[in-house]
Amino acid sequence: MAGDFQRADEPTRYGGDVAVVTVDDQQVFREAAHDVIEATVGFTSVGEACSGVEALALVDERRPELVLVDVRMPDMDGIEVARRIKDAHPEVVVVLITIEEAVPGAASSSGAEALVRKQDFGPHMLRGLWLVHGARA
Repeated sequence: MAGDFQRADEPTRYGGDVAVVTVDDQQVFREAAHDVIEATVGFTSVGEACSGVEALALVDERRPELVLVDVRMPDMDGIEVARRIKDAHPEVVVVLITIEEAVPGAASSSGAEALVRKQDFGPHMLRGLWLVHGARA
């Protein structure tokens, strides 16, 4: 059914793995996120974008189930990127990521499912985000 989230135990377009796109203007974080995603069983990185405009095109092309979006980017901030992704693809789980402690109202104002700190991002958090926000009950 359109708009339903993929169950954690259902096959996806990417051979059963949850397809993830990372959007961040910092190459070092994109590389680190890629490594975490690829090292986490059940997840695969299907693309990385360094700008909001690039992210929107990549999400349209690759159709990931999960998108990680940096809050602060120079061309289009992550809140606007998340809003546009959710408008075009409401079934996609969007998670805002930030180096800062908190960005009040960022997730709710953008339609994103969550806001997490980059420092806390790892396999356990990735699986937890998907189980809470991506898998149907």
